Amino acid sequence: MPVRADELPGAAEHGDTGDCGDPAPPPGLVVLGHFDQPPGYGVNRPHGSASWLFTWTTAGRGRLWQGGARTSAGVGHLVVLAPGVPHGYAVEPGARHWRFWWAHCQARPSWAAWLRPYDAGDGMYVVTSAPPGVHGRVGAAFRRMHADARWTGTEAPPDAAPPDGQVAVAHGSAARELALCALEEIVLLTTAGARPTAPRPGLDARIRRAQELIEADPGAPHTVRSLAGSVALSPSRFAHLFSRQLGQSPMRALREARLRHAARLLESTDLPVERVAAASGFVSPFHFNRAFRERYGAPPGAYRTTGGDPPA
Repeated sequence: MPVRADELPGAAEHGDTGDCGDPAPPPGLVVLGHFDQPPGYGVNRPHGSASWLFTWTTAGRGRLWQGGARTSAGVGHLVVLAPGVPHGYAVEPGARHWRFWWAHCQARPSWAAWLRPYDAGDGMYVVTSAPPGVHGRVGAAFRRMHADARWTGTEAPPDAAPPDGQVAVAHGSAARELALCALEEIVLLTTAGARPTAPRPGLDARIRRAQELIEADPGAPHTVRSLAGSVALSPSRFAHLFSRQLGQSPMRALREARLRHAARLLESTDLPVERVAAASGFVSPFHFNRAFRERYGAPPGAYRTTGGDPPA
């Protein structure tokens, strides 16, 4: 359902409206749009919003605050504000404009694990290092989200054309789910692979490459022989060099990577524990349960129930 920005109650369109601040879309809706705002534009919500707010900057600069957290958003920055915390946003002082996508919705539980490394405090999540190569796909996903949110369910969804200032509101359940699928792709594209770990100084390039192979696919059937072959070393030389430089054997590093991968799957999916074990490279569910408990202090099922928090 397309409407103009100035026709949507609660849209981010007007400045300060007094002590109550600017309204936000009601909870439960998926609402999004693409704005290009001049200097002086700003939104203030002293009571926050009942839904999550996602912003993706495509040109210019904006500034956002939530509770005591502050950030400046430039091109390719994803800023996410959790509900229930006072927040506001505006064109960055000195900037000529701020062009950005925004979306209000209820976030899917699985997104929490992806956003957690980018927690800036008070429910603000700031992803500023998404690879430039994904920016085009993120923009395409927002355009598709804008089209899918307007789908009536009776004919083909509208074409993913530039929104031209229109705000889309997803009313039907199918439209909401399609729009959230596009937003899930956006969250995954911007958070996966960002903030890469800096290479350890003096680390042999072949050992670094083996590390990358393990981290990229910890569930694969890696062995000392297969990893050594991938970096053109004999198994004995590879194992010795790996252990000397990293302080642990290749198989120990692989086990740790598999356990981290399993923890992420437990946090972000509803896969049965047996499937999590298999997807993480553990052949024996019994061995997986024992190893996971040793590593995280709780069996996989309890870890999922507590959301990764330590047991009481």
